[in-house]
Parts: sequence; C-alpha cells; structure tokens
Amino acid sequence: MKTNKVLHIDTNHPVLWDGLATAGFENHADYTASKSEIEDKISDYCGVVIRSRFKIDAAFLDRATNLKFIARVGAGLESIDCAYAAAKGIALIAAPEGNRTAVGEQALGMLLSLFNNLNRANAEVKSGQWNRESNRGVELEGKTVGIIGYGNMGKAFAKRLQGFDVTVLCHDLLPDVGDANAQQVSLKELKERADVLSIHTPWTPETNQMINAQFISEFSKPFWFINTARGKSVVTADLVEALKSKRVLGAGLDVLEYEKLSFESLFEAEMPAPLQYLVQADNVLLTPHIAGWTQESKYKLAKVILDKITAQIPVA
Repeated sequence: MKTNKVLHIDTNHPVLWDGLATAGFENHADYTASKSEIEDKISDYCGVVIRSRFKIDAAFLDRATNLKFIARVGAGLESIDCAYAAAKGIALIAAPEGNRTAVGEQALGMLLSLFNNLNRANAEVKSGQWNRESNRGVELEGKTVGIIGYGNMGKAFAKRLQGFDVTVLCHDLLPDVGDANAQQVSLKELKERADVLSIHTPWTPETNQMINAQFISEFSKPFWFINTARGKSVVTADLVEALKSKRVLGAGLDVLEYEKLSFESLFEAEMPAPLQYLVQADNVLLTPHIAGWTQESKYKLAKVILDKITAQIPVA
C-alpha cells in the first residue's frame, strides 16, 4: 500500500505542516489519542511527527507497517526504539540544529547567574533586603570551562563563551571534534582542570547516571555544574551531597532526573527529598526543560525537520 499521509501527534510551528502540504504530503493531526488508539491507525501513515508525547517502541513499530520515517521535532531520539526502527528501514529524523542556539544561550545565562548570585539577590531585594557583601560575585575571567559532549549543543555553548577570557575544554566519544572554540582533551584532563562543567550529551546507557558521587569525586577542585542535556544523566541525591559538601559550588539544572519521558510534567507523587533540597538551595537554578524552548527555536526546529523530510522522503 502506498501512502503519502503524515500523522502529527504533537503540535509544532505551522511552517512544518504547510511545507509538507506544499511538498505533496497529506497532513493529519491527533494530539489527544492514547498510544494504543494511535497504534490502531498508524498503518495508514508513511510518517509520524512527534515531540515526546509517548514512547515509540517495538509494539508501536510492529503496527506501523507502512511507516517510512519518524520525525522528532527536537534534538534527541531516546523516546524511540531506534535499533528496531532502523531494522525495519524506517528513517529517523531529528533537529539538534534547530535549538542549539537557545541551549547555548541558556547554559551561558545560567552560569553567569550562578556566578553573580542573581537569583538570590533578586529574591532578597524583592523581599526588602539589601545585602551587598553576601552577594559578592565571582568573575568568569580566568576560569576553565569543561564541556562533555561536543556536538551541536556543546559547540553552541563554547561559541557563546568566546569574548570571555576563559579556557574552554571539551570531551567527546568521537575523535577530532575540537575546534577554535574548545580544545579536546581526555576526560581525566578535563576533571583535573575544570572550574565549570557543562554536559551536552544524549541520554544513553553510557550516560545514564553518569554524574554520580564517584564521577564528582574525581574532579581536582570544586566546580560549578550546568545541565541542559538530560536529567537522568545525573544521580540527584549524589549531586545534593556534593552541593552540601561544596564539592559542587552551584548548579544550573534545566532538566531533572524526575521528569516524565514526555518532558511535559515533573511528577505526580510526593516530591523526592533530593528535589526538596534543590528547590530551597539558593545556589541552585531550576528551569522546566526550556533551554531549547525559545520563540525562534520553535520555528527553526520545525523548518529543519521539514527540510530533512523533503530531502530524504519521496512522496508516494
């Protein structure tokens, strides 16, 4: 059976819908049906466009008998059984280029806010306190920033550090990815030299719970920590202990271990004790997974996905 129908199961910028229609695809939307309800009709479609509403697993893919592509309007593909999809010849399309600028800017913003106590100082002034000495900041000049994961996001952060008098180091599983903005080094050297650690890695078996007590203990000096990648790469309880002992001087966390897979909400049960600590700590910044979530990135993500679909997928 040939089909040119594409099912959108999350909302996105209209440039994607309109562009697919212009290219000859037939768009359909279903933003509310359950996973099982989508599975009942997925065989009618050649493509699926998602963000993170539910996991596309083997059971889903077995029902998708005419699927040619899965397009995730975001950077990561961890909500998809990629190996099984690839074995079925289904193209996997993501758009890390679309929100890398937004992520790089937020990582820098979090770092500067931590260094200058902006979150705490703002709250104190708004409550009638005028505390200058206790809010004396730290300058970024002369510091060494370590970046783990030097793909689209890591490179975007390093680029935005240019203009500051800092040393930027990067570590990545791939060789020879360093550039004019960051020197590639071993993980051991990064841990020996870094004053700041920012992670920009996907969530994989290798990165799951990567930032734990042992990992933190291997740094030669206390450091600031930024995570705009994936929450489950961090053992939150271990991070809290490091904050208490001042092995970690402060943390900017856009993502949390406790997030649901959809990223649309945090949790429904009682707040875990480590999160309770983070919420009240004045040297911790928390944001709701919005580092890549700007007005501009909404368009750019959709446009990157559109361009990749039309370049790779012929219309039936």
